[in-house]
Amino acid sequence: MAYAIIKTGGKQYRVAAGDKIDVEKLDAGVGDTVTFDEVLASGSGDGIQVGAPFLDGATVTAKVVDQFRDKKVIAFKFKRRKGHHKTKGHRRHLTRLEIVSV
Repeated sequence: MAYAIIKTGGKQYRVAAGDKIDVEKLDAGVGDTVTFDEVLASGSGDGIQVGAPFLDGATVTAKVVDQFRDKKVIAFKFKRRKGHHKTKGHRRHLTRLEIVSV
């Protein structure tokens, strides 16, 4: 089975055809096709090719399935015996992709 390691949103993902992954928000609508040119490595059953830093001519194509927000994350800080505490939270904007081809 062929797979690739791509870079998007400052993170790296190992993907294969048919996978569904959540990445940092991409500027694309639902149903659009997105192409990733920053392929760090590609492999199949018998070997692997590693780029320096990217593989020339290698692309990964994905279809945008959904644009959504992640679950809320709470950051709670406090200093003991001082009566100081602060609560702050956020929700990340994410894009769900379905990998079409590697």
